[in-house]
Amino acid sequence: MQRNAFLERLSTRNQQFEYRLPSRQDVGKFVEEMMCFLFPITQDCEQTALDLADAHRRLQNRLSCIFCPLGAHLEQDKQRIISDFLDNKLPSIYEDLLLDAQAIADNDPASAGIEEVIAVYPGFYAIAVYRLAHALVDLDVPLLPRMLTEHAHALTGIDIHPKANIGKSFFIDHGTGVVIGETTDIGNNVKIYQGVTLGALSVSKSLAETKRHPTIEDNVVIYANATILGGKTVVGHDSLVGGNCWLTYSVPAYSQVYHQSEVKIRQTTLA
Repeated sequence: MQRNAFLERLSTRNQQFEYRLPSRQDVGKFVEEMMCFLFPITQDCEQTALDLADAHRRLQNRLSCIFCPLGAHLEQDKQRIISDFLDNKLPSIYEDLLLDAQAIADNDPASAGIEEVIAVYPGFYAIAVYRLAHALVDLDVPLLPRMLTEHAHALTGIDIHPKANIGKSFFIDHGTGVVIGETTDIGNNVKIYQGVTLGALSVSKSLAETKRHPTIEDNVVIYANATILGGKTVVGHDSLVGGNCWLTYSVPAYSQVYHQSEVKIRQTTLA
């Protein structure tokens, strides 16, 4: 009886879900096919490189399948969304990603070049998936953009909300533990390191429709494990935020923000 009651409860509750979503596996396949389409430089992308027109058709079909479960929740006809995404959004995404990859190659002395950045850098991968997801946000596609960025999050440890606004030539170095919140605004030529959090001062649900995350202006560098919080917090252009800083207020352009710590060394003597 207890098992039957549970199954009945489960059936009733499952019917109340508002959305039906594509599978995580299909979302992951779409991301990998898209990366091969844009940057067919690894061996598993050889067929894509030979026939881009066929790869483009496969992407159309993949998107059509992914959109199917969302059904009535789409603001426009799904074929119109697909056409807008692939024909209008994707060319500019591609140009932005080339700038991102070049910024990483130019600023990381360990980089062997743009091919290495595209093929293996987790920061570039996370940025690429973010830019694809953000374009779907602009087309009013629900939930799917977050599935894309969470796919990248799982693979890279970099958590970028698809509704964040990020400018050109963005560089995430190393990347593990980076968090970029939903209402974050980031300008052009910004460089951040591992463990950086651009977050909110409060997680109250009542603030869902307000700007909760900081604004980072052009040419800012934010070093490892810095935490910058609050929707009213603005880091002025050409500033540097040092590692381990905790910042909850605005700083003007050309600032240098440092965390002061004291390191003590005690020498022990052998008995």
